[in-house]
Amino acid sequence: MQLPVYDTKGATVGTVEVSDLLFNVPMHTAVVHQALVRQLANRRQGTSDTKTRAEVSGGGIKPRPQKHSGKSRQGSIRAPQWRHGGVVFGPHPRSYRQRMPKKMRRQAIRCLLTDKAQGERLTVVQSLDLAEAKTKEIKGILQALKVTSSVLVVTPQKDANVVLAARNLERVKTLPATDINVADLLNHDRLVMTVDAVRRAEALWAKPASKKAAVVGGEG
Repeated sequence: MQLPVYDTKGATVGTVEVSDLLFNVPMHTAVVHQALVRQLANRRQGTSDTKTRAEVSGGGIKPRPQKHSGKSRQGSIRAPQWRHGGVVFGPHPRSYRQRMPKKMRRQAIRCLLTDKAQGERLTVVQSLDLAEAKTKEIKGILQALKVTSSVLVVTPQKDANVVLAARNLERVKTLPATDINVADLLNHDRLVMTVDAVRRAEALWAKPASKKAAVVGGEG
């Protein structure tokens, strides 16, 4: 599969051959959904905590006699129906972490990269070498590339100038190729990658599925 390559002025300077293992795979929405749910769940801290009636301070004495008061029977002022009482079925510290096989996680990324490429929402640029970290430079590049919606800019490794130049732009996020993830691919309409970032992504996720060598047993 070939994709056009642009310079920072928006002019076509050639094409790049990309791997079909990364940019031409069938879409598996169930795998993508599971990967997204897993990623969002793993972000949760799970530190919320409430006190039950056994943990709230006080309430050890019966507030009033059982009978002859004309009021309802109460055993503790820290029962859930009382103000400042314990909480019923409230949250307690827990782990929301989910596991997912590595092959499925990689498949989800392949599906989304394919979706960007085949939907003409992937733009490959020759390079993003900024002389200085100026917002107007990266903004001018995106305008030249006709990127007007939310965009994920991927570089081969973390580029300080690109990060500083883009951080003040709304709906623009920068990532090194090693940090490409399902949530960011789904949250941004356009994807801009340098040629080197494409090669780095191919090295990470375009590996063919490994097959176990067949064992042939001898006769007799």
